[in-house]
Amino acid sequence: MMTAYDKDYLYHSQKNFGHMLDFAVNTCEFDIDEFFQMFLASNVCTQYEKGNPAYIAGKTGCELVRLVVSEIRNQEIENADAMYLDKSPEYWLGWSLSYYVWLRNYKFSRVLNAVPVGEMLFMYDTMHEADITKFVAAIDDRLGLFYTQTALTRMRITSGFSQQELAERSGVNVRIIQSYEQRARDINKAQLSTAVSLAQALDCNPADLMER
Repeated sequence: MMTAYDKDYLYHSQKNFGHMLDFAVNTCEFDIDEFFQMFLASNVCTQYEKGNPAYIAGKTGCELVRLVVSEIRNQEIENADAMYLDKSPEYWLGWSLSYYVWLRNYKFSRVLNAVPVGEMLFMYDTMHEADITKFVAAIDDRLGLFYTQTALTRMRITSGFSQQELAERSGVNVRIIQSYEQRARDINKAQLSTAVSLAQALDCNPADLMER
């Protein structure tokens, strides 16, 4: 499997991502879920996934937090930069998650849709002294369970809709929705109007419903 970017940048990427989460949560006092929502919507996330050296190696974790908050909230962080020798659970999560995304060449959203941030933090006590491969195996298992469902099923469940409710909201016949979720029909070959109607009802992009 091809990794997300050259391994020469991996150490800096892990370190900076760890410091970013540590600074955001423990110095700036952001809720970690709240900060991740900002991060996922930011250009910093896009550049990290591309392996842009200017971001993964050229900026400190504190600088990354400032960029995220400035872009998403149009606010400036007043806290002084702080990076500690003692590594927090948030630092460990950043270090480990950055490694996983690099190794599997996944988007952060693909991982976080399957494994909530709080659940990964809960792994700290049993995994922070273990080899990183233990974390990789645990996340692989969770993604394997989550992504056995179709993208349409996952998006529908995440939105809290039954199949019938989605049919009513989208105007797409419930039997068609069922056939897509059961893979009796290929949603990748759906009419554009059908895909758009489902996506609008689920507040997502049509591409998010496609199978890969």
